[in-house]
Amino acid sequence: MKKYAVMILCQLCMLMYSATAMAATAINADGYYKGIKLCGKVKVVEHFADIKVKVVESFPDLRVKVVNAFPDAIGKWQFVEHGEDFTVQFVESFPDIKIKYVESFPGVE
Repeated sequence: MKKYAVMILCQLCMLMYSATAMAATAINADGYYKGIKLCGKVKVVEHFADIKVKVVESFPDLRVKVVNAFPDAIGKWQFVEHGEDFTVQFVESFPDIKIKYVESFPGVE
């Protein structure tokens, strides 16, 4: 009986680990986060943002290239004060997504 309980516990741990690994990023393969397409005009706000973002150097969810015009591909962001497509708040803890600024090849990891 004890071996059976240990075996069940080990299987549950492996299942939880694999589910965590599969849900490692909140961004889907098409570049959407909760229905927000991660390209376009972005406004930085202090509170009540659509997305909380942490800037990292390794293991980002999204590679971001800052552009001055035509932010029409996933990962291309144009920072604006008005007329935004979505808002972001930069945080150090509990981000929704993690980004890395790049000069080329923006998009989903």
